[in-house]
Amino acid sequence: MKILHFYKTYLPDSHGGIEQFIYQLARGCAQRGLEIDVLSLSSDVTDESNLYDNHVSHRVRKNLEIASTGISIRSFAKFAALASRADIIHYHHPWPFADIVHFATGVSKPTVLTYHSDIVRQQRWMKLYKPLMNRFLGSIDRIVATSPNYLETSQTLMAFREKTEVIPIGLDRLAYPTPDASRIDRWRAQLGEGFFLFVGMLRYYKGLHILFEANRGTNFPVVIVGAGPVEAELRKHAADAGLTKVTFLGTISEIDKVALFMLSRAVVLPSHLRSEAFGISLLEGAMFGKPMISSEIGTGTSYINKHEETGLVVPAADPGALGEAMRLLVDNPARGTEMGHRAFLRYQEYFSASQMVDRYVNLYGRVMSQHRT
Repeated sequence: MKILHFYKTYLPDSHGGIEQFIYQLARGCAQRGLEIDVLSLSSDVTDESNLYDNHVSHRVRKNLEIASTGISIRSFAKFAALASRADIIHYHHPWPFADIVHFATGVSKPTVLTYHSDIVRQQRWMKLYKPLMNRFLGSIDRIVATSPNYLETSQTLMAFREKTEVIPIGLDRLAYPTPDASRIDRWRAQLGEGFFLFVGMLRYYKGLHILFEANRGTNFPVVIVGAGPVEAELRKHAADAGLTKVTFLGTISEIDKVALFMLSRAVVLPSHLRSEAFGISLLEGAMFGKPMISSEIGTGTSYINKHEETGLVVPAADPGALGEAMRLLVDNPARGTEMGHRAFLRYQEYFSASQMVDRYVNLYGRVMSQHRT
């Protein structure tokens, strides 16, 4: 069985949550004997195909970007060529340009779409895009939501409820490198231990400004891993707030990221808008046995992080509640350790990559059979 994934970005150009999900799924499916192609856009290449781990990554030149939507002229021909030899086309929403490519190339293959998020910010564009989106989603054979929470709270998904199922994102610990003692010691010497760790793209909906307000006066150590469009603004905010223990590390290697997970007190994800549809950094924290702090936004973050079981869930955009949650974990380290243990057990039960991959392989088979019928 040959699967073609189509999304606007992929590793190593971008290291966001959707890219990590595609990698975990592609890697796991290839281990089960499926042939996997991933087509994405890149600012760095014109047209390139390389083996990435155990599957093939194809990158074509991105010509421009409008409202966070990458556009590539070359992708039409490249997609058509790859789709012609694929058994399943796997799309990832939202990316309006994929809808255009889908119809323009006349794809008639079985299709699966993972619905990662509603479109939250670009409401003006959404009025123009909605008819195309509904036509596109209506043409897809099977839609996958990444958590029951998101399926239950997304008006868009509820319109396609009869052909939508839930498959939570899963991670494989063996896909992550293991740092040696010397690397961990170097980070310990630089940052200490017991810091709150944020990992992710620095975007408007991540709520880091709320985290900084929550930390005023207490100045708990916070480590920020990642880069993004609001980084300069956030650095200024932290400086203006007198947060001398906030450390911005930018983009770091996977092995260094693992070392920081190991040294951290807890993982914090203060995202306050539904654009944060799942929260893979939370899941990574659970995989490494760390308690979590997140906000209630009606998405998969509260499916990963169960309040007072695996961590603490606070009201969205509430610095006071977020600060109290941080203080609770600082003042009660034993409770944090217990929450982290339960987070790891929940990861094993619901979020392993093997479970996710098995369910997608089963879905691919069903979609192919139903499409032939």
